[in-house]
Amino acid sequence: VNGRGVVKDEAEAVKWYRKAADQGDARAQSNLGNMFWFGNGVVKDELEAYKWFLLAGAKGNDLAKKKIPLIERDLTASQRAEGQRLAREFKPRESAPSANDTLTGRDVAALPESSGTGFFITDDGYLITNQHVAGEGAKVRVVTAAGMFPARVVKVDKANDLTLLKAEGRYAGMPVISSRGVRLGATAATVGFPNTGLQGFSPKLAKGEIASLAGVQDDARHFQISAPIQPGNSGGALVDERGNVIGVVVAKLSQKAALATTGTLAENVNYAVKSSYLLSFLESVPDVAAKLKEPNTRDRKFEDVVKSVEQATALVLVY
Repeated sequence: VNGRGVVKDEAEAVKWYRKAADQGDARAQSNLGNMFWFGNGVVKDELEAYKWFLLAGAKGNDLAKKKIPLIERDLTASQRAEGQRLAREFKPRESAPSANDTLTGRDVAALPESSGTGFFITDDGYLITNQHVAGEGAKVRVVTAAGMFPARVVKVDKANDLTLLKAEGRYAGMPVISSRGVRLGATAATVGFPNTGLQGFSPKLAKGEIASLAGVQDDARHFQISAPIQPGNSGGALVDERGNVIGVVVAKLSQKAALATTGTLAENVNYAVKSSYLLSFLESVPDVAAKLKEPNTRDRKFEDVVKSVEQATALVLVY
């Protein structure tokens, strides 16, 4: 990991630490804990770091023993309990992984089945994503700049492809406003996590306009937007020029369907669920509806708007 004799590659270091840690090597477990603690070569995840420090400490690793109380100060009681459960359930691999093992340090602690984007709407951890990203019964973790945290599914709206999640802790929520006043041509932007396996885990901005006040076949629930959307953007907040949520990114027009119907490929045709439908969904959860934030009413530099949206946006991992 220090780059002696080779180009420094933290992701490659994590791969080899993980191979040895999976076999029960205490030093590798402690080193892997460090990588997850600081986010070197992997998505920062204090819960996963805690698990590896516990395992290494149980084998007598002095460095891990010293770090356990330090990391515990940053974890909630539920996170500590979860980390201890993960450590108890850990079973060392009996044999070394093959040379063809594809796990790398760019992967998160356990490979998720799918991922998408979500955004916080309250400061105490309620967030929104799409139902097709995280449905009923899904095991979910959310990743923010502060690390990775477990989240639970609170309620699902299958008809409008919306899911309400809850993560423990304090976050920066965004205001949700009615979409009724949104006009054709209005600025619309989103921050999300498209194609994480290819583009990485850094949040990406997509900016465009409201291209239509209706969706596929004039579906009144949706906006058509020109902001370039990719797989992984699903569930992200569509915001106006002041940073108010006016929709939830949901889909892009199927190229296969467009080709079959028109004989041509559709260019940059994407959709978002209107925020008025999101507000109706949230009204059915009184604890959330009472905590929604007041709209942003003052003009700000667009860069400042993007910064606030980024702070309220999370990568959603589903296992």
